[in-house]
Amino acid sequence: MNNLLITGSKGQLGLALKSFKHNFSNYTFFFTDKSNLDITNFEEVSRFVSANNIAVIINCAAYTNVDNAEDEPNLATKINSDAVQNLAEIAKEKAIKIIHISTDYVFDGTSEIPYVETSKTNPQNVYGVSKLRGEQALLKVNPDNSIIIRTSWLYSNVGNNFVKTMLKLSQEKESISVVSDQIGSPTNVYDLAKAILQIIPLLKSNGVQVYHYANRSNCSWFQFAKEIVKLSKNKCVVLPISSKKFNSKAKRPKFSLLNTAKIQKVFSLEIPTWKISLKNCLEHMNTTS
Repeated sequence: MNNLLITGSKGQLGLALKSFKHNFSNYTFFFTDKSNLDITNFEEVSRFVSANNIAVIINCAAYTNVDNAEDEPNLATKINSDAVQNLAEIAKEKAIKIIHISTDYVFDGTSEIPYVETSKTNPQNVYGVSKLRGEQALLKVNPDNSIIIRTSWLYSNVGNNFVKTMLKLSQEKESISVVSDQIGSPTNVYDLAKAILQIIPLLKSNGVQVYHYANRSNCSWFQFAKEIVKLSKNKCVVLPISSKKFNSKAKRPKFSLLNTAKIQKVFSLEIPTWKISLKNCLEHMNTTS
């Protein structure tokens, strides 16, 4: 009973999980995306889970374009909430585990201390609302031995993410302006993927538990960009800019740092700092490019 269903397998986290396939040979992986498994279709997912004797669902599928979600709230809700309810009901019906990935954007960013799992949620944009509804759907169905992992500022050497964007811009431009008044923690997606695979055998709970996972320590997007440019040895100058001047369509939380003490304690996890993980990511890019 070690069959894992990975939804959203072509996203950053799905691809990172795929890269660990040979390190966790005790698992049999089933990697799916919207082209071969429609998670908004209850019957289709139910049949897939039964046919492949799935023991754990890792739901990496999500509508993640924060600004576009403002114009496509129904689609964001369908993927980030309705589909999660399908997965939750199937997990409960078949007595299997589910690991669902959520976001720091379920918080409003007005805290002055890192958010714990029980902190009050108050999303400020459509994306955050849709992700919170997904959490609520899973918690209401409440399948045993299952968890929600909220994470933040995901990046890797694949897909579209802040690190790859900054590397490209800093190679092309003499200067770039980056928001300096939003604080959080960047998360190397490979750290998160490895942690997920390590904790699967340890999931034992009545119903769903919520955890936070992000690389330790904090920074602003501006500080993050400066570190990326510094480590890449590009000559580009990084300039600070306020959120108001950046003028994005969706409102972002000003402070969304996640307290990760719970997941570290419960599963005896060691989480590296964001600077160490960023350095590892850039070195990996250099060796594979």
